Amino acid sequence: MKNKDDKLIRFISISQSHQAFGLPAPHHPLISLVHFNEDNPFNTEMAPIYDVLSFYKITFITKNSGRLKYGQDYYDYNEGSMLFLAPNQLVGSTDYNSKTYCYLLLIHPDFLLGHPLAKKIKQYGYFSYSSNEALHLSDTEKEIILSVYQIMEKELNSRVDEFSQEVMIAQIELMLSYVNRFYKRQFITRKAVNNDILQKTETILNDYLNNQESLHRGVPTVQYLSDQLNISPGYLSDMLRSLIGQNTQQYIHEKLIEKAKERLTTTELTVSEIAYELGFEHPQSFSKLFKTKTNVSPLEFRQSFN
Repeated sequence: MKNKDDKLIRFISISQSHQAFGLPAPHHPLISLVHFNEDNPFNTEMAPIYDVLSFYKITFITKNSGRLKYGQDYYDYNEGSMLFLAPNQLVGSTDYNSKTYCYLLLIHPDFLLGHPLAKKIKQYGYFSYSSNEALHLSDTEKEIILSVYQIMEKELNSRVDEFSQEVMIAQIELMLSYVNRFYKRQFITRKAVNNDILQKTETILNDYLNNQESLHRGVPTVQYLSDQLNISPGYLSDMLRSLIGQNTQQYIHEKLIEKAKERLTTTELTVSEIAYELGFEHPQSFSKLFKTKTNVSPLEFRQSFN
């Protein structure tokens, strides 16, 4: 049985991962789909405590009894939840119990080489979301995802031929497109929660600028905000984009410009002094951002109020 003293394990190949989990060798070295269910229960004693994967991992939970450990924390997932991991992310193993049924799709980046999906998959932000930002599917959405998984399962369990890779990549791309749509729906249906996060984001930024934290710590960053909110940077940006049409960086810039306008019109500080107060190392960087956002320089803006 694995214990907490086990060292981190890096899985270079999918075959290595199968072996560690006590699974048969995959039919294809660069892609596998494992279905844990009543006939094929998850062996909790085989899983490593911590691991780093060199491939994509997509988990689709079809039935859950109890809690799951994903990363280093426990979360309660409903049936129909999906989680996404990109290569080289440090995570704890998913601590399933024997009554947790799910599909695990493992995709090595080499499987996608030569196809547009190799580049496109890196643009899906949900591969960088934290585990507590899982996608929670409705019953209809769950049926759609399940149908795609079943097609992939049949394809991988049948005879591999020259069309297998093309068929699998088409199904993967279809599934990821659906996931992108369903995450957009989740942002909308959880609008009350997200509005609360937006309000907290605004409060954190206002406090940061009003208390002159920027003078000592520099311009507020996306990472700083996400750390304060306990949300991954990717999830925060996608959530803000769905609510206000701006990603986190754009929202930070907007708040900086608002504060700059206030200082330009209510104080006699020089442009350089205001720039340093807002956390900019170089006044030129501040002036460039200000003009980009307002179409006038800081001095021109100040003069328009005199």
